[in-house]
Amino acid sequence: MGSIRSRASNGKLFLDFHYKNKRCREQTLLDDSPANRKKLQKLLNKIEAEITLEQFEYKKYFPNSSKAEQFKESASKTIYGNTPTFKNFAENWFSEMQIQWRKTHISGTRLTLDKYLIPWFGEQTIGNVTKADVLEFRSSLAKVKTKQGKSLSASRVNHIITPLRMILNEAANRYEFSSPYNGIKSLKVPRTDVEPFSLAEVKSIIDDVRSDYKNYYTVRFFTGMRTGEIDGLQWKYIDFERRQILIRQALVKSELVYTKNDGSFRTIDMSDIVYEALHSQHAATGDLDFVFCNTQGGPLYHNNVRRRIWRPLLRHLGLRIRRPYQTRHTAATLWLAAGESPEWIARQMGHTTTEMLFRVYSRYVPNLTRQDGSAFDRLLKKHGLAKESNDEPES
Repeated sequence: MGSIRSRASNGKLFLDFHYKNKRCREQTLLDDSPANRKKLQKLLNKIEAEITLEQFEYKKYFPNSSKAEQFKESASKTIYGNTPTFKNFAENWFSEMQIQWRKTHISGTRLTLDKYLIPWFGEQTIGNVTKADVLEFRSSLAKVKTKQGKSLSASRVNHIITPLRMILNEAANRYEFSSPYNGIKSLKVPRTDVEPFSLAEVKSIIDDVRSDYKNYYTVRFFTGMRTGEIDGLQWKYIDFERRQILIRQALVKSELVYTKNDGSFRTIDMSDIVYEALHSQHAATGDLDFVFCNTQGGPLYHNNVRRRIWRPLLRHLGLRIRRPYQTRHTAATLWLAAGESPEWIARQMGHTTTEMLFRVYSRYVPNLTRQDGSAFDRLLKKHGLAKESNDEPES
């Protein structure tokens, strides 16, 4: 940030700011007074805004300054000409980062680089990528269409922009220039509403599903496990003695990977219905690696299960088609409705705090959150400040 300062020798104000990594001090003929400082502060704010937007012309503000000619000469030159092209730096960055990423993240980032980032920024010197370039690129993503003819969602755009941000920030650190990504915020993503099933709907699904999937959906509905977690569940992580399911891995794109964070690495307590379902399943697949598997003993392929089992069943029952992931939301809402401890529920779900529970699920449990106002009514009645519902209203 620049500042307004005063010369000790003559008491005149001057502007002190940075432009193109150089300190600039420009003298004025104004005396040091509150009014003059306020006037210069407005000018300085405008200058810094134009610097941020890369629209600042030094000579326009300080035509007689010696620096005006200096910056004019360098304006047409590459400011950071010794930096590599975006493509070369991005490839080096990608190579260095792979060691700390999952294979699925590697493939996703590689796709983003090849399909979006390198075609747009590839041969541009990375030190010369501007904020305007980044915003123009982001705007262009709004014109991209999916196979279904839809525009990319805000969430998808943010995912594409994330490696760009990381690349530019890393380059700025290494080559000591200001990252053009500074001040750019992610697009706001609309909150996705959860659509849990009611207990009656859960019962009808479990009662009517194919017999070889009854245990599978029982465990899904009453443990809150993610799709990848239940599809990758192996018998070595089932502890019948302690009645616990150990979540240590997940099936992602047909590959078993460790859970993505510390919260996901957790232990789920078996309720009676889950304990019985897993005991029943053990009789069928106990001699195999996976708890729920295909006819060859391999893990279930979730797209096949969704297409051949899940959706036909919901249509048969006349229920609204929802993602299988809603089984996880259903477990959370049922636990909350039953009055289980929010801290315990958070641990079962793999949340590090209870914040998400109350933010995402509370509207399904009015008796817990007191959003219906009934608790307040009872409090007033208890202390004689309101009449019982069977009392006659006052005339």
